[in-house]
Amino acid sequence: MSLRIVFLGDIVGGPGCKAVSQLVPVIRERWEPDLVIANAENSANGTGLTPEIYKKLCDRGIDAITLGDHVFKKKQIVQTLQTETNIIRPANLSPGASGKRWMCVKPKSEDGQEKPGGAGGPGVYVLTVLGRIFMNMPANDPFAAVDSILDELPERDPIVIVEVHAEATSEKIAMGWYLNGRVTAVVGTHTHTPTADARILPAQVDGTGTPCVGPGGTAYISDLGMTGPHDSVLGRRADRVVAHMTTNMPFPFDVADGNPRVQGVVIDIDTGSKRATVIEHIDLAADMTKPPFANG
Repeated sequence: MSLRIVFLGDIVGGPGCKAVSQLVPVIRERWEPDLVIANAENSANGTGLTPEIYKKLCDRGIDAITLGDHVFKKKQIVQTLQTETNIIRPANLSPGASGKRWMCVKPKSEDGQEKPGGAGGPGVYVLTVLGRIFMNMPANDPFAAVDSILDELPERDPIVIVEVHAEATSEKIAMGWYLNGRVTAVVGTHTHTPTADARILPAQVDGTGTPCVGPGGTAYISDLGMTGPHDSVLGRRADRVVAHMTTNMPFPFDVADGNPRVQGVVIDIDTGSKRATVIEHIDLAADMTKPPFANG
């Protein structure tokens, strides 16, 4: 039996939220995913997430939400982090940070009820860790954090998706190899630029033929890309960013609005082995002449 998951890259501002509203139904019709997960840490005007936007994203077809280094930029999200079961903060923050370190998400049927066992039935464990290279938010060792969570999960050898919210590609790739064969998928976020390295990691062996970096079967991509305005600098107005970089003068980095797109991956999972069989990139352009763009 198989399970299909779509994981969307960082949702940025109003254009990203509108693109979700318009294109997640298209994704559901075309790829028929059992779950749609998204990083939403830039949804509130480019920085952070509010309870209102959280609810809208859930209503528009997002099953589970992850956050990154902007997790607490909107302090009103703290109660949502504490009470809702389908949203998590990075796992390698201080133990005193609000929110859950991991979540278990169950696929739902069309009536909104959790599916029973069988195809689409297994729970999917999701966790996010922050990188430590070139990142402003202090964080604990992401490798140790993942190890700790894998040890505490209530199921043996479950389906696990690890998001690495990091700046350095090397740190993300290292996490992919570190978890190769131990988790179902490792996906990168934060840099808002999709990478061309989506693949199922193979088993690696040493000179004697002994596996040395995992038995393989983990889906991997260094960055999912951005769900938001792509005629921009990582979602911000290009003219403002260029003016700042060429003059050193302060300019407000307003969210751009041109060429909104939805980017991410679709991952197929063998529910028996709990390993990935397919990972493919998604890149869909929104139609600005249709709702919710056309009616403002």
